[in-house]
Amino acid sequence: MIEGPDRTPLSHDFFERPVLEVAPDLLGRVLVRTSPDGPIELRLTEVEAYAGEADPGSHAYRGRTARNSVMFGPPGYAYVYFTYGMWHCLNVVCGPEGTASGVLLRAGEIITGAEIARKRRLSARNDKELAKGPARLATALDVDRGLNGADLCTGGEEPLTLLTGTPISPDQVSSGPRTGVGGEGAVHPWRFWTPNDPTVSPYRAHTPRRRRT
Repeated sequence: MIEGPDRTPLSHDFFERPVLEVAPDLLGRVLVRTSPDGPIELRLTEVEAYAGEADPGSHAYRGRTARNSVMFGPPGYAYVYFTYGMWHCLNVVCGPEGTASGVLLRAGEIITGAEIARKRRLSARNDKELAKGPARLATALDVDRGLNGADLCTGGEEPLTLLTGTPISPDQVSSGPRTGVGGEGAVHPWRFWTPNDPTVSPYRAHTPRRRRT
């Protein structure tokens, strides 16, 4: 008999570890979004690690602000930010409280509630594209700043929960540079993904913005 994914919520202790331990260990875990429209469940296939004030690519690199205060802990909570004036992105706070590290949830396979996600992602050509990229993931799951600071470890009827799922073996995890990160932060191979999974987003190097003259 083949057992299904473990439905036990991950604990806060799971996230109270260095970000480079937590990030690859999230692959294969199941994110549950509970809403009035019904539940959506997503198997994580791609993530990125951000190491707080030690990481030039992190929102917390220059210290605490009103925008990033959730990143400073406690671990196991959602950090949601708005980018390019258009999109939301969902992160999970990790590491000891005060370290401001987190993991960006970049992509996943929707395993329950695809019919709900399709209504939010009308441009998706197929179900593999519903959450293929961080903005698409947040859109498909109806994640916005209202969920900033949500506890991901409680379970029950909470809006977001991360379940144990079926983690992939560490020797099967692929890693490489983070998408769109430039400068000193570009050298870190802190993007982790499930190899050969069609829901993983394509890598894009950082492109400097040109100022209008």
